[in-house]
Amino acid sequence: MDVIQAARMLGKEIQADPRYLEFAAAKQANDEDIALQGLMGKLRLLQLSYENESAKDEPDKARLEKWDEDFRKTYGEVMLNENMRRYEEKKQAVDDLMNYIVNLLSVIVNGGDPDTAEPAPANGEGCTGSCSSCGGCG
Repeated sequence: MDVIQAARMLGKEIQADPRYLEFAAAKQANDEDIALQGLMGKLRLLQLSYENESAKDEPDKARLEKWDEDFRKTYGEVMLNENMRRYEEKKQAVDDLMNYIVNLLSVIVNGGDPDTAEPAPANGEGCTGSCSSCGGCG
């Protein structure tokens, strides 16, 4: 098996992980939530309107303030939606998993033992992903 095949196998394992399955179900619930999709569409329209007005030589500040206010209100409604809250929670779990995997691979690529390597804790003291600020991988 080559490295690319191993990556594909890892991808299959990730897609079978309960965190990924819960994320996929939450994403589907979001996609099927008509009220939420309406709010998301409204957010996009407000954002486009704001951007178009901002690009003018003399933007109408009152319109910009109104669109900003409407955007914030609508965004708040989106984030109170139970499906969106569940989606964000499940997405964070998958993001955490992916960050762990990337950091683990980084430790291994930098000479760590593949059987025992562990990335530094993600509490702000570990790997930031920027080698320029790093004192070396453990």
